[in-house]
Amino acid sequence: MEILKPYLKNNISSIIGAVITVVVLAVSSLWQPRLLQNIMKAIISDDTTAVKNYGVQLIVLAVIGIIAGIICTYFSAKIAQSVTTDLRADVYNKIQTFSFGNIEKFSSGSLVVRLINDMNQVLNLIMTVFMQLFRIPILFVGAFVLGIMTIPRLWWIEVLMIVCILALSGIVFSKMGRFFAKFQKWMDRLNTIAQESMQGIRVVKSFNQEENEITKFTTSSDSIQGLHLSIGYLFSLMIPAFTLISNLMILLAIYFVGIGVTDHPSDLAAIASFISYLMQLMFAIIIGAMTMMMSSRGLISLGRIKEVLETNPDVNYKKDVPKKDLDGSVEFKNVSFSYPNSKEPSLHNISFKVKSGETIGIVGATGSGKTSMAQLIPRLYDPTKGTVYVGDSNLREVDEASLRRTVSYVLQRAILFSGTIAENLRQGKRDASEEELRWAAEVSQAAEFIDRYEDGFEHKIEERSANLSGGQKQRLSIARGLIGKPKILILDDSTSALDAKSEKKVQEALERDLKGTTVFIIAEKIASVLQADKILVLDNGELVAAGKHKELLQTSPIYKEIYDAQVSIDNKKRGE
Repeated sequence: MEILKPYLKNNISSIIGAVITVVVLAVSSLWQPRLLQNIMKAIISDDTTAVKNYGVQLIVLAVIGIIAGIICTYFSAKIAQSVTTDLRADVYNKIQTFSFGNIEKFSSGSLVVRLINDMNQVLNLIMTVFMQLFRIPILFVGAFVLGIMTIPRLWWIEVLMIVCILALSGIVFSKMGRFFAKFQKWMDRLNTIAQESMQGIRVVKSFNQEENEITKFTTSSDSIQGLHLSIGYLFSLMIPAFTLISNLMILLAIYFVGIGVTDHPSDLAAIASFISYLMQLMFAIIIGAMTMMMSSRGLISLGRIKEVLETNPDVNYKKDVPKKDLDGSVEFKNVSFSYPNSKEPSLHNISFKVKSGETIGIVGATGSGKTSMAQLIPRLYDPTKGTVYVGDSNLREVDEASLRRTVSYVLQRAILFSGTIAENLRQGKRDASEEELRWAAEVSQAAEFIDRYEDGFEHKIEERSANLSGGQKQRLSIARGLIGKPKILILDDSTSALDAKSEKKVQEALERDLKGTTVFIIAEKIASVLQADKILVLDNGELVAAGKHKELLQTSPIYKEIYDAQVSIDNKKRGE
């Protein structure tokens, strides 16, 4: 609950209102049996005036209780909504600061569950605290004391009922707590399965894996169903058991009042009030136990949210460093890198230097470390050892704004967001003008299909860009990377979905319009980097060769092997 304190402080007036009204509600509930006892006495003594007076008081007290309950619910809901809204915003903002490593640690599916499902559990927790938790102690103590005051000689019935109900509650709710902890983990799993299946629906259908995905989803769903049924079974046993205990206590009270009515005639008028206090006592214990059980679920969710808020990003930027105007030079000095929780390093002692404005090709077999190396330049990860320099500045000493303004990274998997084409391109530069949108689209060759839309840059992109082809998505992704005119542009196999003609046009446009920009081209096809000023050859995370195309054919067996293999494949295709 510690993390909720700053958010609760912003709702002091609502908290005071909720506390006052819940106290009024509890007191009105406790005093009603007392008035009922006075009415019974008046009826026995045939005092009509007293019956009317106490009857009016009882009605007024009931109305006050109803109004207090409504106001308490209003304030509680207001507090819960305000706190969870602010908390959700802070959690989301925190996630935005996470590095790739942090996201992989939690998994995107788990983070979504924490933002939605766990946050709803926290909302219910806060509502429960202000509507029930403050009310229960008052009801419990008040009903216990007033019950003894009503028929003092039957105090032991109250104690016996408390012991029986608490013992049963302890057994039941201890098991429920374990079930709720498992429930949140299975919700993470179910959400991840559903999310992956929806995002990869084309792969699922292409390989006829619908039955397999249904089986995976059903297995997780059945596990959640099993937990719900277990909780339901406990509830189905608990409520009748509590009812049985309370009815037995009422039976005992009536029995002992009956056999002692001759010696204690006043008990006849008090028995109804005593039974009411017994029921309130039972209600306080049951609702208290259920509140604690539901609170345990909320506290588990709050713990999961706290875990996100207290996680420090793997990549931290210094806030006290001045902004820098970095150039496009890049240098790696003895850089090694391992992914979080990975036993084997992905890069080993990489060193090279790139001048501003050069075009650099990066080639190597799959898994050789090309993308891993590129991700260190925009500081998506920090190297495990060594130093990366951009513009002669150690990246650990550069503020985030300066680095983001300098480096643009275009991923192989083009990820676009639902909205317009213009909105997606302006993610690369918020205040981009129409002219800048047009320039970026022409350089990336996206203009040729954008111009076919009647609404042009205002054309809507559907969820997961389902209304665009792979090549269209890659060209828009390149345009988004270009629009800010970065000093360093990284193309991570970003033209793999383009045909040879379109790819050549993109490369020619980059050479023509981005002469001062340092361009890193990560490519599976050597044909994509033939004209590069320098080609870096990676193998098993090591930089094994560097130079121009013709040099590498003479000096690097690995490069020549890759080149010969690709030439052989191309010749076969032409022969076919």
